[in-house]
Amino acid sequence: MMLRIVHKTGYEYAGAASASYNEARMTPRSTLHQQVLHTRMDISPSAWTHTYNDYWGTTATAFEVHDRHESLTVTSAATVNVQRPVIEGEGMSWEQIRHPDTAGEHSEYLQLGAQVEPPADLLAVVRQIATDSATPADCAREVVDLIHREIAYVSGATGVRTLAAEAWERREGVCQDKSNLTIGCLRAVGIPTCYVSGYLMPPREPEIGTTYRGESHAWVRYWDGLWVGADPTNAVQPGNRHVEVAQGRQYADVAPLRGIFTGSGTSKMFVEVELTQLA
Repeated sequence: MMLRIVHKTGYEYAGAASASYNEARMTPRSTLHQQVLHTRMDISPSAWTHTYNDYWGTTATAFEVHDRHESLTVTSAATVNVQRPVIEGEGMSWEQIRHPDTAGEHSEYLQLGAQVEPPADLLAVVRQIATDSATPADCAREVVDLIHREIAYVSGATGVRTLAAEAWERREGVCQDKSNLTIGCLRAVGIPTCYVSGYLMPPREPEIGTTYRGESHAWVRYWDGLWVGADPTNAVQPGNRHVEVAQGRQYADVAPLRGIFTGSGTSKMFVEVELTQLA
């Protein structure tokens, strides 16, 4: 599936900013199953920029605006060819995945920070699932299905600072919350898991040339001798409708846009995402 993605985001300031310092992660990644054919980022007002690959392999663009401005707009446009097959893991055993060598190699994807740590009642359920599962992969699939079933998708129910435990208590959230919960559950039983952000073409069978309004999306990858993707929001393995932008331990590592500004008042973020299938 060849997709064109236009992601526009930024801030409107109550008053004005005299200067702002920002970092964007909005450029899709080139991977084995995803070829980036074209990418462009426009920033208004004009800004000094520096682009680099961060520690997790994500393209990051740092930029500064030193002129007075009442709003800031970042527009990322990309054309991506996605050929993402179904990926089967290697069927690692519990002994293999909990071996010190495996744990040491993937230690950063085993950390349980506040944003992903599951509450005690959920943790008890997940530990029982792990006990009953023949392999870590079996456990991972059961946990993904559990989170998919138990957490209702409710747009706007939570924010980027919502903790996984809070989403579980409410039994509602968005893709970020479902991913955070899945990550915390799998890490708690010794399965390295990472957070992936990007986009999802909304319809399963989009019409070529039709532009659809979308939004940022999130899913996970767990280790089974190789990285296996799982989308707990839709209970599927990521496929050709998924476009990967960033990966990290949790949302804080992959935020599309973050920054600070000097000036009076507060700021309000806006986001628009459009996806078009080209072929």
